[in-house]
Amino acid sequence: MSHREGLRTDSIYFTLNGAPFRILGGSIHYFRVPRPYWRDRLLKLKACGLNTLTTYVPWNLHEPEKGVYCFSEQLDLEAYIHLAAELGLWVILRPGPYICAELDLGGLPSWLLRDKNMKLRTTYLGFTTAVNSYFDKLIPRVAHLQFKRGGPIIAVQVENEYGSYAKDEQYLMFVKEALLSRGITELLLTCDNREGLKCGGLDVITLLMHLYVSGCELFVLQPQKPLLVMEYWCGWFDVWGEPHHVFSAQVLKELLDRGVSINLYMFHGGTSFGFMNGAVDLGSYKSQINSYDYDAPLSESGDYTNKYHLLKNLLRSFQSKLLFSSLKFLILFLGKRVYEPVVLSEHISLWESLQCVDRPFSSDDPVNMEDLPVNHNSGQSYGYTLYETTIYRGGALNSRNHVRDRALRERILSLLVENCGRVNYGPALDKQRKGLVGDITLNHIPLKKFTMYSLDMTHNFINRLQSLKWKSTNQNPLYPAFFRGSLVVEGQPRDTFIKLPGWRKGVVIVNGQNLGRHWSVGPQDTLYLPGPWLKSGDNQLIVFEEHRAEGKVHFAENPQHGKITDVSRQLFCTLL
Repeated sequence: MSHREGLRTDSIYFTLNGAPFRILGGSIHYFRVPRPYWRDRLLKLKACGLNTLTTYVPWNLHEPEKGVYCFSEQLDLEAYIHLAAELGLWVILRPGPYICAELDLGGLPSWLLRDKNMKLRTTYLGFTTAVNSYFDKLIPRVAHLQFKRGGPIIAVQVENEYGSYAKDEQYLMFVKEALLSRGITELLLTCDNREGLKCGGLDVITLLMHLYVSGCELFVLQPQKPLLVMEYWCGWFDVWGEPHHVFSAQVLKELLDRGVSINLYMFHGGTSFGFMNGAVDLGSYKSQINSYDYDAPLSESGDYTNKYHLLKNLLRSFQSKLLFSSLKFLILFLGKRVYEPVVLSEHISLWESLQCVDRPFSSDDPVNMEDLPVNHNSGQSYGYTLYETTIYRGGALNSRNHVRDRALRERILSLLVENCGRVNYGPALDKQRKGLVGDITLNHIPLKKFTMYSLDMTHNFINRLQSLKWKSTNQNPLYPAFFRGSLVVEGQPRDTFIKLPGWRKGVVIVNGQNLGRHWSVGPQDTLYLPGPWLKSGDNQLIVFEEHRAEGKVHFAENPQHGKITDVSRQLFCTLL
């Protein structure tokens, strides 16, 4: 192979293979897009006029249990990068180990918290040992895909936004060396907001910034260097109980006119399926929704938006016209389908479902999710845990703030505790243990002798649940409960959105796929159901409901978000 010169920053503009190069990037996370749609989404990115794909790599998905690694099917990162190369896109990889990304614990696996002394994102030995083991598996899968070795990866980010955390002066150097020692040779980058730029960088690594913070400050920190906005925010994420956030800021043309490179975050957000959503806690805890629509140029289900067309028209003046004409006919729009409502005619109570969980665990004191002896002693990461104990008298019950995050209580003390999402950003990362994290007292006396059931609603649990004897919904259900029905699809399945009017809170599972949470507080009033997860004929639909079931599941062609608020000015003022 002839010598290839990677991305360089020797002047006020980037060069790639010795020629001037501008990064026009967009973020699409492979783990938030059904694999059959990867090609469609990347083609739309390129057809818009972008030349670079950026993606995070979620450690918690790739190593869900300690020492158990997943890099296939939906998590086949190598296939995703190969596809980008096939379509003529460059790649900026953001492998963490911490990524934020509005994922549970910022993409860090929860089993790390089994260590009582764990200090995440530091050079604490327990953390660095786990990072090294993970990178031993991850980096060899991507190192051969770097630009200098004939692949599309032109840059690799070192951690993420560490300047906003900055608990350990040696930590970024550790991550840098962990990458270099395993064969990463392309340009290394960091990413931070305005204040974080002052304490989150490394020598010889290009600093980047969020949104549209003035390039003047970055120019002072890095004179005669190219400018890159690594996260030009197209929108914002949503949390339960608040309006749907939209973003109308329009300063991209100004940046492009000044020669700045950009990466749109997100170009296409997709969905945090299952229990993968994170949370924010900047004074008060707020759980994030499953939709990661992000008010992006491509909607949650991959549809073109007005932003897409505006962006494409803007980028025409910065990219070759040949790019657009060659891709014009490659992208097909399959459309969506509004299926007939499904009656959920069978149900089974939570208490009856307990025979499907792994062996319950008994202890004098309640044990938090992460320390439960389940999942090959990696603990429970997501979902619900049922805590039961016997009480013999009435009195004042006090949780002492030891319930994380929500609990339902019955007459005999049964506490169904839900992990609504671990915080993914900020100083509270080390305090994200879930379940019951301490004593529950009755008349100031700690209760003892708990039995705990792990309800993480895995594929195995759902399969076992099917074999039980379900009751007709004509009988009064005992809540919480699972409800079951069949969606009949004629012809080729299409995308759709599930809506549950009259239902309160729970989880929706279709053909074994956990779509995520439903919650009447909004703003997410629908759940995205991708067509590839359906089949012609009968499709099984299960809804777990905590409070009240309406009996039917409805469908919609488009998502419903409820009340909407524009947060562009608010975020701009916060950063500046």
